Amino acid sequence: MKPPPKWKTAVLVWIAIYPSITILFLLFGEQLEQLPAPLRTLVLTLILVPLLVFVLLPLLHKTFARWLRG
Repeated sequence: MKPPPKWKTAVLVWIAIYPSITILFLLFGEQLEQLPAPLRTLVLTLILVPLLVFVLLPLLHKTFARWLRG
């Protein structure tokens, strides 16, 4: 099976990551502000990468399967 166009994959990643980052900052913004930028980035990526790879992207791939392949 042919993979979806890269631009559609990019849209799906954006749909997953934008709300995730927004929610993390709403929940933990004050605590994250106290950290130096490299540590803040480390914490965010330690949370977001597994969340995207194992939860959000598989869910979005199922939800948007027809659009991705269309």
